[in-house]
Amino acid sequence: MDKPSEHNFVELLEKHQNIVHKVCRLYTNNYDAHNDLFQEITIQLWKAFPKFRGDSKFTTWMYRVGLNTAITLYRKSKRRIKTQEFDAIQFKISAEEYDSTEEEQLKLMYQAVHQLNDIEKALVFLYLEDKDYREISETLGISEVNARVKMNRVKKKLKTILNP
Repeated sequence: MDKPSEHNFVELLEKHQNIVHKVCRLYTNNYDAHNDLFQEITIQLWKAFPKFRGDSKFTTWMYRVGLNTAITLYRKSKRRIKTQEFDAIQFKISAEEYDSTEEEQLKLMYQAVHQLNDIEKALVFLYLEDKDYREISETLGISEVNARVKMNRVKKKLKTILNP
């Protein structure tokens, strides 16, 4: 890859790296796994960058590569033996003025989302990123109607998980 392309890639990645961090947050449970997935997604973006034709927005393409990488690794990790995460055991000392309501609600939402399958997670993620159904369908490679139907099913599933 020539220098302008390399520079262009680095510039675009730095500008939009939060997308990769959000994908990592969705598919990992701890700091090390997050960093490993971030690195893997970055490598896959770099490998795929010469093939990026600009048919879609760079960020849409970035979501697609990031989610596909995470989903592929997520499926492989499902075959491993499940162990207790050290980070799951928390020791907290909270000050009286601290209100953890929002944090707890976010934690419950992430726990619910972690129970979804990989495509459902991607749908929720893109929906929460305020992507319209056209962009969701482009990113996931499904029809717009299918994206709407799946999203409605996922919303019902999350309501059931959060309010048993």
